[in-house]
Amino acid sequence: MFSKLLIANRGEIAVRVIRACKEMGVQTVAVYSQADREALHVSLADESICIGPAPAQLSYLHQDALLSAALATGCKAVHPGYGFLSENADFADACEQNGLRFIGPSGQTIRQMGNKDAAKRTVAAAGVPTIPGREDLEDVNEARKAAEQVGFPLLIKARSGGGGRGIRRVDRVEEFDHAFREAAQEAKACFGDPGLYIEKLLEHVKHVEVQVLCDQHGHILCFGERDCSMQRRRQKLVEESPCAQLTAAQRRTLMRYARQAVRAFKYEGVGTLEFLLDEGGNPYFMEMNTRLKVEHPVTEMVSGVDLVKWQIRVAAGVPLPFQQKDVEGRGHAIECRINAEDPQQDFRPSGGRIELLHAPGGPWVRFDTALYQGYELPLHYDSLIAKVIVHAPTREEAIRKMHAALCETVIEGVDHTASFQTELLNEPAFLDGSYTTDYLSAREGSL
Repeated sequence: MFSKLLIANRGEIAVRVIRACKEMGVQTVAVYSQADREALHVSLADESICIGPAPAQLSYLHQDALLSAALATGCKAVHPGYGFLSENADFADACEQNGLRFIGPSGQTIRQMGNKDAAKRTVAAAGVPTIPGREDLEDVNEARKAAEQVGFPLLIKARSGGGGRGIRRVDRVEEFDHAFREAAQEAKACFGDPGLYIEKLLEHVKHVEVQVLCDQHGHILCFGERDCSMQRRRQKLVEESPCAQLTAAQRRTLMRYARQAVRAFKYEGVGTLEFLLDEGGNPYFMEMNTRLKVEHPVTEMVSGVDLVKWQIRVAAGVPLPFQQKDVEGRGHAIECRINAEDPQQDFRPSGGRIELLHAPGGPWVRFDTALYQGYELPLHYDSLIAKVIVHAPTREEAIRKMHAALCETVIEGVDHTASFQTELLNEPAFLDGSYTTDYLSAREGSL
């Protein structure tokens, strides 16, 4: 096992990794920007190093600064968390070249999965259904011809990256050229790669993902699915496991496809395969994320497995002691993301001093955050400030428990979305589990 580990991240995920390491007896080194000098992860880690000014490009994305911090403090590994450099193949390679274990798959695997059109070809060859489309498009004229063959409506998507960036919906051929150029510019700015692909737009779909954990000895565990269909502007708001609309037969099919894909990639580590389910419940592979995800606590709650600890152990070469039957889901879990945004002002980001903080409690209630009373929340980074996760024997009980937890959550000093999340839980389509990825946009359009 690693004796010391550097966490190349900030916020709640940095706190989450530090807590896992403390329980494992692994020393931690936190990095921070000048804006995060008073951040919680800085005080919780065994050591901390300032790596630059507030802008992420000059701190959390500064690879040389991160590597220097790890080497100067005698770290043996680097945990990238999620976001920032977590899916950066060059950073993974640089860690290995400097004798540091990157807690994640190899740079080669990240490149293979990060090129989403190539990933789709790989899984298709393994017998996993994919959405009809065309890949490796950089010329707008060639892309327009391909779009006419695929048919409208369609999506233009960045072949690298994620998080809703570099994506445009196109309903008519007359809109295509402008949307293509915009998507390419955004993809280049966000991911350094202007390459795009197009795929047929499946409407009224469920966004369902499968959590996997694979060790270096060929063992594969599928932890069941998460329903991530409650989205606003392609950003997830609520996640739950299991998916209320999935039948036992559909679930078995989804798990089989996930295993086929993982074997095709020869994958190692924690990963998530994302699928779209059409109105008939047919799954189509969309992409794979080669990192820990924001919503991983949902899976931890239903499986009883600490994914962060096992992500680290697997990276150290420890074989998985579990069998598939040991990680079958129990009960129902829901996660609500709380963002520092004002729902009354078109979700405008909010910052400021946390004047009062009260975390929800009770059995099977979890509150993942990096906030503390008196903390000055900066505006430089992602607006996610907390995650409320609950678990109960049934979905109905989990919904009631989440209502109680959100009502108990008090965060004063910044605007946030806890009340908005409560509204979502009351939506008829959420209560019966029928909500799809376009549900919220249709709801907002009708207001």
